Amino acid sequence: MAACLAPLAIWILLSGLDDLFIGLVLFLNRRKQFPWPADAALEQTPERRIAIFVPLWREHRVIGPMLEHNLSLIRYANYDVFVGVYPNDELTADAVAEIAERYPRVHLAICPHDGPTSKGDCLNWIHRRMADYEARHAVRFELVITHDAEDLIHPDSLRLANWFSRQYAMVQIPVLPLASGLRELTHGLYCDDFAEYQQKDIPVRCRLGGFLPSNGVGTAYERAALDRLAERNGGRIFDPACLTEDYENGFRLHALGYRQIFVPVRFDASGPVATREYFPKSFRAAVRQRSRWVAGIALQGWQHHGWRAPWRQVYWFWRDRKGLVGNLLSPATNLLFLYGMGSCLAGSGSGRFWHLGSQIPLWVARCYAITLAVSVTQIAMRAWLGARIYGWRFAAGVPVRILWGNLLNCAATAAAIRQFASARLRRHTLAWRKTEHVYPRLRLGELLVHMRCLAAGDVEEALLSLPKGLRLGECLLQLQRVSEEHLHQALSLQAGVPLRLLSEHAVNRQTPRALPASLVKA
Repeated sequence: MAACLAPLAIWILLSGLDDLFIGLVLFLNRRKQFPWPADAALEQTPERRIAIFVPLWREHRVIGPMLEHNLSLIRYANYDVFVGVYPNDELTADAVAEIAERYPRVHLAICPHDGPTSKGDCLNWIHRRMADYEARHAVRFELVITHDAEDLIHPDSLRLANWFSRQYAMVQIPVLPLASGLRELTHGLYCDDFAEYQQKDIPVRCRLGGFLPSNGVGTAYERAALDRLAERNGGRIFDPACLTEDYENGFRLHALGYRQIFVPVRFDASGPVATREYFPKSFRAAVRQRSRWVAGIALQGWQHHGWRAPWRQVYWFWRDRKGLVGNLLSPATNLLFLYGMGSCLAGSGSGRFWHLGSQIPLWVARCYAITLAVSVTQIAMRAWLGARIYGWRFAAGVPVRILWGNLLNCAATAAAIRQFASARLRRHTLAWRKTEHVYPRLRLGELLVHMRCLAAGDVEEALLSLPKGLRLGECLLQLQRVSEEHLHQALSLQAGVPLRLLSEHAVNRQTPRALPASLVKA
């Protein structure tokens, strides 16, 4: 067993130093200011015509609330939404058609074949439907933004994409999971991962000249760049055979010389300026999603590109693919660490410590000591980045979620390797392993803040002074912090019920008789 510890120690140390290097670059560049546009500049910049693509498969439960919510809050006028569905998914098609009847900017894009195929394939057919719309209406969309059915789009996302797209062909808005409880280890792990990835890995990657992988949602593409991709790929802007078409497009656009930018996480009155969503909460669903990421990014990326790239990009290939080894080894290293700690504690009284310690060379022991120091540094940085988004109480659970994440990532990597090998042997394409989505139901105060009807501090003040038996909306009305019109709009969004102003003749005369007298007088 001692003979196995030396290569294991070397691998862990190399991977740990790699991560430490990224953290060091972040620390050294922490004071460099990002060129944020002023609110007035965002407001005055001419709006480019934007098309939002939303590919769907069996999302009839969430697509209605998603469209209703985002259409009501987006602070941008010149955009349309193209929603892709399959002919054999009638429930989703009906849900989108119902929204399209009430919102002229929503357009149903039906794929010509049954699904599910792949997200890239669905996006390609949405692109064709957009081109048909352009031909019929003599218009041209200058930007395309991709989103999913579970996304809470930040009200300023389109304005930011509009601003930065004048200099960059690909603009990535941050993506962050919504907060979860300490007991929800799996979703909490997503919170940790994205907080670290969006605040450390991606900004450093861009700083060092690496290609920018799309997050799949909140990604804005300049139309000319997409047209170039289509010319080089038989009219397809996304690779339909790739499970992570977003990652692939990020690399392809960078290879063609197009400029890319990641808009760093920034906070406003409503919280971080980012696309928010819920991620899987169960172990099984998370393995399903992460196995798709591993198969697409690491395995298909290796298959399509090998290591043929400029040296700077080879380094990022290494970072994106090292999980194929690291994820499989992590649970074993965790068990080894726990065993070593346990044996040391158990033998501290008798002076007899870990029996393997006498069998391994001194340099291996020192290697493990350095690795431990690097790991503690990494855990501290991960907790700090998570605390910036979710608070220190949540960040305190980072060490426990790391152990859980190592087990989950090991299972996902093993599943991805099995799926990829099986598809290669059978000469099949990898199937789109769709994730089940849940659309978040925001609280009234959060909605009012997102609508910019009041500040977060006003909500906290009202909650602290809320009399027993009085609801938050009623309290805010009494304090004159919000208008009745804005309150009704927020309640409409929260309940998913359209807000309509009815005329006197449209109300059945029998309806008021069924209501309490106090309500009728109001």
